[in-house]
Amino acid sequence: MRVLARFPYLARALQRIVTHSVSRLHLEGPDGYSALVESEVPAALMIRRIEFDALLVSLARDAGAELVSGAEIVHVSRNGRTIQLTARDGRRFEADTLIAADGVYSVVARRLGLNRGWPATSVALDMMEETPRAVLRDNDPSTLWVAYGYRGPGYAYIFPKRDHVNVGIGYVLAHYRQAIDTAPYELQRRFIDTLRSRGIIAGESVRRNFTPFQIPVGGPLRRPGRGRILLAGDAGGFVNAFTAEGIYYAMVSGDLAARTIIEGGAQNADLATPYRRACAREIGPELRDSVLIQRYLFSNPRRIDRIVRAAPRSRAITDLILDYAIGRRPYRAVRRRVLARAPHLAVSAIAEAAKLHLKLPVRDASD
Repeated sequence: MRVLARFPYLARALQRIVTHSVSRLHLEGPDGYSALVESEVPAALMIRRIEFDALLVSLARDAGAELVSGAEIVHVSRNGRTIQLTARDGRRFEADTLIAADGVYSVVARRLGLNRGWPATSVALDMMEETPRAVLRDNDPSTLWVAYGYRGPGYAYIFPKRDHVNVGIGYVLAHYRQAIDTAPYELQRRFIDTLRSRGIIAGESVRRNFTPFQIPVGGPLRRPGRGRILLAGDAGGFVNAFTAEGIYYAMVSGDLAARTIIEGGAQNADLATPYRRACAREIGPELRDSVLIQRYLFSNPRRIDRIVRAAPRSRAITDLILDYAIGRRPYRAVRRRVLARAPHLAVSAIAEAAKLHLKLPVRDASD
């Protein structure tokens, strides 16, 4: 819903694809205690990425963009003001400006030395299947279901779509490698069995609908660009480290990159600096805080349990967070009000998070 508040032109465009709104959130802690958070208005709009991405491509083409498909970029170089891209099939592309939105393991970021690789503590492994509701279905399609602490510090979820259901599990990659001795799909299949035995879902898991992928959760790169080359979305690390949500931040960073190019003009050799500052102003504080929140909460499961148990009793704070999710309040305003209402919790959380931050610093990819 924040996307619609930030990009209102999408409201009409989204009528061209299947959407499903939800206003209820089921939260479950590591100790098994659960809470239901309800909003008076839709708090999340569920879409299928394959349809949403295709919609964005069609909007870009309607606006005059040219789409070149099937070009897997394997090399990038600079020759003066000219940026050269080489595809695996030998095709070459040249430009004087580039927005690279090529994912968590961005070829552009790596080739230019902007990111030499994320450490395993800064990447989440998300294992997800999206299966038609006729085969696998959740028993309450009006509710977004999230559980923390499934086999360790991680999260599990059920995202209801109108005609499909997303079921998945996520861990920080370092934890998965060290503590989980199960292959990704076998872990998914066992999780589906557990949910079915609890009466939460019905039907069968479908192997061909299962896709494990990786998400950067270490915070944005300190240098998300160089010269007239800008990194957007996962390529720049623009993902919420606690929720692993990236669509909103990918769209905002892409928008800010485009505006930086337009405002900078054709002669400005350094677009990376104003772009970095623009990202830091709009989404920097919440992404930086999300890293500390993730490390603080996942380091001790009892902390998540306390939050889940407090959610029904802390309606004022819950409403503030819902306002943030819906896009009615900016992050800074919500953060300020939450800190004012729970100062003791905030002080202890910030102190603990600071200690963890010193032990596990956000990696500077230039090191």
